[in-house]
Amino acid sequence: MTLILNTWIFEQDVKNGTPQAELVDRTAKLGADGIEVRREYFTDLETETAAVGERAKANGLMVTYSVPDELFFEDGQFNPKLTTYFDEAKAMGVSKIKFNTGRFDRYQGNLKLDLSRLPLNEIEMNVENDQTEASGNVAPIKAFLEAAGKVGFNQIGYVYDLGNWAFTGNDAIQSAKALAAYTNYIHLKNTVSDHGELKTSADLNTGIYDWKRILNELPNDVPIALEFPMATDEKIEAQMAILKAGAEG
Repeated sequence: MTLILNTWIFEQDVKNGTPQAELVDRTAKLGADGIEVRREYFTDLETETAAVGERAKANGLMVTYSVPDELFFEDGQFNPKLTTYFDEAKAMGVSKIKFNTGRFDRYQGNLKLDLSRLPLNEIEMNVENDQTEASGNVAPIKAFLEAAGKVGFNQIGYVYDLGNWAFTGNDAIQSAKALAAYTNYIHLKNTVSDHGELKTSADLNTGIYDWKRILNELPNDVPIALEFPMATDEKIEAQMAILKAGAEG
């Protein structure tokens, strides 16, 4: 199993000013196979992306890139900033880049032409289920992936994010079954209900989901990222051990 640490794990350190490039070395020391950097955590993109790339290469770590933006704007326009995001990804040696789908249902353009502008043979592009109606339901995600495949872009895939299904009221198991064929990457976090308010759990085994059961519905040869804040390296190591035991058991 390829185990990735999303830098949301180190949320408090980031808030205290630790740049993501410094978290690369820490991720390697923790024994992970890769790091997922978040665009919103950069303060100086040009210098930090270069530093992430250098440190990841030195540590032999896989790098994935989480970009909090959508492929299609509210009016259906294809996002012109995507090429910039791919340039940033290249600077870090990224193998997978992730977006949200957005309003593909309102798109009126030439999909083959627009997608051909992106270096999709160099960096794998995926879309994730987020917590919105437009990008957090099976139907719109599947519609985009099917359309991309029809115009020759079968390499575009999907990131299954377990925790987000609770926020859109979807069945996590049925969603996994529906999107398994497209799944290139998995984000694992559990969700708890705190007096009726949904929150991300601080522990994989605490929450409304049987994550091991859900992994059985998804490909077993794709990277899995832990993606929830943890207070200490000891906690991170413990959660990594839980994931490894559960995924391989």
